[in-house]
Amino acid sequence: MPAARKPMRYGHTEGHTDVCFDDAGSCIVTCGSDGDVRIWENLDDDDPKSINVGEKAYSCALKNGRLITAVSNNTVQIHTFPEGAPDGILTRFTMNANHVIFNSNGTKIAAGSSDFMVKVVEVTDSSKQKTFRGHSAPVLSLSFDPRDVYLASASCDGSVRVWKIADQTCTTSWPLLQKCNDVINAKSICRLGWQPGSGKLLAIPVDKVVKLYRRETWDSQSDLSDTFITQALNVVAWSPCGQYLAAGSVDGCIVVWNAETQECMERMKHEKNYSVCGLAWHPKYRQIAYTDTEGNLGLLENIGDGKKPNDKVASTVAKDYNDLFDGEDDDYLNEDMIEPQSSPKAGASEDDGDGDDIVPTSGYPRRAIIDDDDNSLDIGMIKASSSLLEKEDDDDDQTGGVPALPSSIQQPLYDGPMPTPRQKPFQSGSTPVHLMHRFMVWNSVGIIRCYNDEQDNAIDIEFHDTSIHHATHLPNSLNHTMADLSTEAVLLACESTEELASKLHCVHFSSWDANKEWTVDMPKDEDVEAICLGQGWAACATSALLVRVFTVGGVQREIFSLPGPVVSMAGHGEQLMIIYHRGTGFDGDQCLGVQLMELGKKKKQILQGDPLSLTKRSYLVWVGFSAEGTPCYVDSEGIVRMLNRGLGNTWIPVCNMREHCKGKSDHYWVVGIHENPQQLRCIPCKGARFPPTLPRPAVAILSFKLPYCQVTTEKGQMEEQYWRSVVFHNHVDYLSKNGYELDENAKSQSVKEQQELLMKLFALSCKLEREFRCVELADLMTQNVVNLAVKYASRSRRLNLAQRLSEMAVEKASELATGAEDEEEEEDFQKHLNAGYSSSATEWSRLPVRNVRQNQEMEDAEETDACEEAEATPEVHKQRPNPFSKGVTSAEVATPKSAVIASSSQGRVNPFKVSSNKKDPVVPSANVLDTMSKYSKKTSLSSSRAVNKQNPAVIKPLIPKPKTKQALAASFFQVRTPNSSEKTVEEREEKAGNESHEVKVTAQENTENRRPKTGFQMWLEENRANILTDNPDLNEAEVIKEGMSRFRMLSSEERMAWTEKAKAGTANDLTEDKKRKRPTGDEDEAKKNQEQKSEDSSLSKKPKPLDQSTNVRLSAFAFKQS
Repeated sequence: MPAARKPMRYGHTEGHTDVCFDDAGSCIVTCGSDGDVRIWENLDDDDPKSINVGEKAYSCALKNGRLITAVSNNTVQIHTFPEGAPDGILTRFTMNANHVIFNSNGTKIAAGSSDFMVKVVEVTDSSKQKTFRGHSAPVLSLSFDPRDVYLASASCDGSVRVWKIADQTCTTSWPLLQKCNDVINAKSICRLGWQPGSGKLLAIPVDKVVKLYRRETWDSQSDLSDTFITQALNVVAWSPCGQYLAAGSVDGCIVVWNAETQECMERMKHEKNYSVCGLAWHPKYRQIAYTDTEGNLGLLENIGDGKKPNDKVASTVAKDYNDLFDGEDDDYLNEDMIEPQSSPKAGASEDDGDGDDIVPTSGYPRRAIIDDDDNSLDIGMIKASSSLLEKEDDDDDQTGGVPALPSSIQQPLYDGPMPTPRQKPFQSGSTPVHLMHRFMVWNSVGIIRCYNDEQDNAIDIEFHDTSIHHATHLPNSLNHTMADLSTEAVLLACESTEELASKLHCVHFSSWDANKEWTVDMPKDEDVEAICLGQGWAACATSALLVRVFTVGGVQREIFSLPGPVVSMAGHGEQLMIIYHRGTGFDGDQCLGVQLMELGKKKKQILQGDPLSLTKRSYLVWVGFSAEGTPCYVDSEGIVRMLNRGLGNTWIPVCNMREHCKGKSDHYWVVGIHENPQQLRCIPCKGARFPPTLPRPAVAILSFKLPYCQVTTEKGQMEEQYWRSVVFHNHVDYLSKNGYELDENAKSQSVKEQQELLMKLFALSCKLEREFRCVELADLMTQNVVNLAVKYASRSRRLNLAQRLSEMAVEKASELATGAEDEEEEEDFQKHLNAGYSSSATEWSRLPVRNVRQNQEMEDAEETDACEEAEATPEVHKQRPNPFSKGVTSAEVATPKSAVIASSSQGRVNPFKVSSNKKDPVVPSANVLDTMSKYSKKTSLSSSRAVNKQNPAVIKPLIPKPKTKQALAASFFQVRTPNSSEKTVEEREEKAGNESHEVKVTAQENTENRRPKTGFQMWLEENRANILTDNPDLNEAEVIKEGMSRFRMLSSEERMAWTEKAKAGTANDLTEDKKRKRPTGDEDEAKKNQEQKSEDSSLSKKPKPLDQSTNVRLSAFAFKQS
């Protein structure tokens, strides 16, 4: 009985319509000129699922859950199947693509376009593209060789070409078709087809016959024709077993032949004689789906059933043996159809070199090489099938897996984890090299674009800040593919060609002489693979696993070897970061290593090839430095990681860009990272991984978020903010250690912000009665904030906690006091050591203690008016801020106190010089809150003095900083322990300062009276002489320590007595103060409010008159040990 034809049904609006089956054959997929893809469960499906892919869809292909469509906006898109979610753009043309197809295993697609181009693109990495140029008119159709060696294409220029995919060369070309100028005028769309499995024959519809061409020899083997065909054939399609060939004509005829016997098995005429433009065989059954140019869909069933009774058996046997021998030679199967192929007779007579014993690493058996041409073997065929990476064709799907093989033939297969192909080298901020218009680099300095089309091969350079340099246009005759841009130079590199060596070309536009360009040729067979620029140097990594460093003027510097092939490089200042392949990754993971070096005066390696952490199954997409010089990188899953110098140079994820993407196939393309302010600058790409050059993309700014747990809760949120602030300010210590100058605004702000968060967390833990946690938090606080915490705890009636915290305050203070001694010794060689030690680990880097002492007195005096911080008025305020007002940790709390830098009126100072002019230190550094430009990692106590009388703040050379904890501890003691011997000297200095600054204190008594004294201080003053007689060689810090231990031994009554004395003393002094200070009542009021915000950071500040006794009691309590 002939094939059954089902009535056709309307599928799309009139126009070219394409059809295919899904891998399992469970549904039919069509696309048409209405821009929709429809998924039909069967022909009677009245509600097919519809996916809109564009204005007009020209062609579709489906494999492995990926739907590829060629649409009218000149792109080839990818959608997930069956969900239909857009999954990106695989490639673009300058006109629309007319045909898209998958290769046999679904890893690549080929597309042919009206701009005469053919492209082959890898599905998983669309940057791997090959372009085939040679047709001189629009491309009509394409067909992949099942072995992935060749690609056939038909074009309106009348030719059918066969291309070798590996080297993009045209193997052969036949002038078979009628020439025309466009697809709509073509007599036939000439859909070609390779025979599945062996790829032995290529079928081409030419007028009313199907020509079969022989693989490798490329001669015409035979023609299939039939009298039933009266008009030109439009499309051919092979059955999955490779045995049958169907063809459809422009007047609606469909004919099916047996390719071996060349007999016609089926003839069918379209019910309305419309042109058949799509044919697809069902992967398992004998069905053909077809579409016409009016948008209708039809189905033929049971093809070939009526012909021969044993046909069905034959075809299953044929399929089984196709599987067994990879479908290499259908002739055997038809001559000896029923005879089992395992018998020696079957293949031995012709050829037994079936090469089946080589099992490639990919886990697929190698194809057999069999030729049925009278015992001869064709060399071309052997070569063609020797590629180890060839994949099995789809035969397995048709029979539900490989049939059981005789045990003699079965091979042990490797089915462990598969090695991941290594990612190719790339330049950060560039788009793929195959694009005609592309970004060569987009970074924080500017943008370099490359145009490579028929008219022009040129490079455009544009600077974000035109004061650096004006925009420039360079010819690109050498075909440079890599570029980097800094504020000094443009660096370009090209790969080698047969005639020319690979070159590194530098345009040093900031040079002061007339010669601004230089070029270096690489040695023979060495190609530049990655380049980067730093400050005063350029570097390139080459295919010989070398890194070559040059000065920016072109002098060759160091050369060193890399442990593996480079992936990417980045430079910033003196830092050079190189990412390379450490080895082979498995199961989709890349195995990368990172080297970080400093190429300054002291050359050193910071990271020595440490493994680079990437998300599972991802690869590197961007590597570079933040604007502040911290190394960062981004992987293909959108995770941004940054070097955490505060935790032994580990990598911390600081942002997940996928969280900001709306669609599954949207991505962000990074162009820069800033730590202060915290900004991730990137370009949103809809449905793609990278942006087109036109229209000019807009830059978006994303915020950072560390992946801490429970960030929806108040506690989790504050913890995340605190640690993010810490991580994002590590660069300040690093830069100051390396002698950079910084605007100090950032530092003081960050410390303020961190301490504020700690205090909030502390208050939260207090409320939740988690006192142990409170102590853990206090351990992270600076000295003054611990004092605040002591008060908070005692006000909250948590006396046990307050007791423990005051002990901690004492400990911190004594730690600091001991730290101060070491400094005196280190003072002379501090400069040398400074670079070698991070100030977080060891405290080489504090100011010499002598300065600290000189400044001590001044800080004592300043305490009184620390509250002025928020204002820029010279008056000193009488009252003390309320430590529990809302802005719990404002600048004062936040900025730890350290030694004061000499006054800003001096301009730049030598941070290590012990000043001989005693007046200088008295002029305090600028107010943190006002100008925020100085080195102010100190409490506002020291920074707030006489702010308005100074010159405008100057950016100073950063001096390496003490860590907050210790810095504060020092201040805790300095404030509290006036020693009579030194006081008098310092008082004299103070007087000098006072003439010009009314705010200054004029006499020793006043200085001391200005703040409530603790009982311990008074006791120490009286007993200092005794301590010194017992231990004459003690220095100041040790005297304090000794004094503390003796004070603790007193009975509690005695200590109380001293405390009372202290109180009595303060009360008298208050009246004195009022007379001396100038502010009017209104100002007082205003200041009071200001101060409520700017929190008091040390117990020994001037109290408010109302609050006097409480504060005095608290301050005494802070030091009570009983």
